[in-house]
Amino acid sequence: MMLCSPLLGALLTIVAGCLCLLKLLRHRGPREPPLDKGLVPWLGHAVAFRKNMYEFLKRMWAKHGDVFTVQLGGQYITFVMDPLSFGPIIKDTQRTLDFTEFAHELVLKVFGYRPMDGDHQMIHSASTKHLMGQGLEDLNKAMLDCLSLVMLGPKGPSLDASCWHEDGLFRFCYSILFKAGFLSLFGCTKDKAQDLLESEELFTKFRRFDLLFPRFVYSLLGPREWVEVGQLQRLFHKRLSVEQNLEKDGISNWLGYMLQFLREQGIDSSMQDKFNFMMLWASQGNTGPTCFWALMFLLKHQDAMKAVQEEATQVLGEGRLEGRKSFAFALSSLKHTPVLDSVIEETLRLGTSPTLLRMVQKDCVLKMDSGQEYQIRRGDKVALFPYLSVHMDPDIHPEPTVFKYNRFLNPDGTRKVDFYKSGKKIHHYNMPWGSGVSICPGRFFALSEIKIFVLLMVMYFDFELVDPNVPVPPLHPRRWGFGTSQPSYEVRFRYRLKPMHAVSS
Repeated sequence: MMLCSPLLGALLTIVAGCLCLLKLLRHRGPREPPLDKGLVPWLGHAVAFRKNMYEFLKRMWAKHGDVFTVQLGGQYITFVMDPLSFGPIIKDTQRTLDFTEFAHELVLKVFGYRPMDGDHQMIHSASTKHLMGQGLEDLNKAMLDCLSLVMLGPKGPSLDASCWHEDGLFRFCYSILFKAGFLSLFGCTKDKAQDLLESEELFTKFRRFDLLFPRFVYSLLGPREWVEVGQLQRLFHKRLSVEQNLEKDGISNWLGYMLQFLREQGIDSSMQDKFNFMMLWASQGNTGPTCFWALMFLLKHQDAMKAVQEEATQVLGEGRLEGRKSFAFALSSLKHTPVLDSVIEETLRLGTSPTLLRMVQKDCVLKMDSGQEYQIRRGDKVALFPYLSVHMDPDIHPEPTVFKYNRFLNPDGTRKVDFYKSGKKIHHYNMPWGSGVSICPGRFFALSEIKIFVLLMVMYFDFELVDPNVPVPPLHPRRWGFGTSQPSYEVRFRYRLKPMHAVSS
């Protein structure tokens, strides 16, 4: 038996080497998409892809057409760029394209959480129960209370509330949405000042993790950064531990439902802590950046700002503070803001760039809308990048790089849903939340967070750019494919509580 081990090890090494060699020697087979392996063995186009995914895919699309396979760090990924052909990939009635395997690998690496087979269904069930209908209304109320706490302070506006304050617009939006979202989901203690301090400290750590996140996913961190990421992971596991959360009031029913499920499945508390970290990221990683883009576009397009302000006044009336400590807000009005809905949908079109990935479980045939069929190999991945192929398609969205606040409005003020490509009505005309099995389960709450924040800003605050001529920043090239993009640079702005709301001396 002792002699078998070295022989077995050598045999496995030979087999693994042969498999790697076969991958390196891969050639395009009959009926397969164009194959572009790049010039560097195994690595392929990984460097160009990670440097600027958008520009890389644009070049590949121009070179190869609507379907092509590229080698990226030993993986072969087939990109489909024709949105009229998205349906079979998103629906996958043949069950040959799997989302969960890739997602499980990612959350284990990034958050330390080891998913179970039933997790995906559990999260969607919890979101249907608590992020829609009455559950969503309850969470919106908690979010409004927490926004009041974060934006006005535990004692309400101070004497200098009507004075101008200067800040970075991205930092302002991200920090406020994170802190209010964290408190509304994970609960508060009786010491509101301490809660604010904790949420501010946690945001600082969250932002640092966020900056490392893209290179962490691609395993491109330096030695010290790997150490730092490990420290940050452990910090969040500790700060979000179920033991600490038991001491808080008002933990959301959404989170409580999921933790109860994990307990019933016998998942230990340390893994529940890691689950909490994952859900904090999923719920708070995109809303703040989206609010930055929304306010930035409103500040640069005064016609849009005026339209949103008029709608807010019409639907909500004049803003007022209740008890000098909280915002008065009829949350039912969120269902009656078509102009703001269009503004946010246009913001998401311009500012979000998710990648939809599926693992090919067995050899299959990919049929395009044109009738062309392509053979796809087991073990490869199929990917969609709708920012380039949908959001920036001038056939679907004329002048796609221009912000048009009413792009998603019909002339009668109703929501516009009829968009066309090549004369055909297209179903997937805007995909900020993904689609199919990988669609964001928390999208309804995220939309509510964004809408409440924007309405509070236009109703209760005066705000303006420090430099009115500063352009809208380009999207950061390293954030392609990771949900809502972030700006390449910060933009300074100033704000104040409207004088009518300030405390008189």
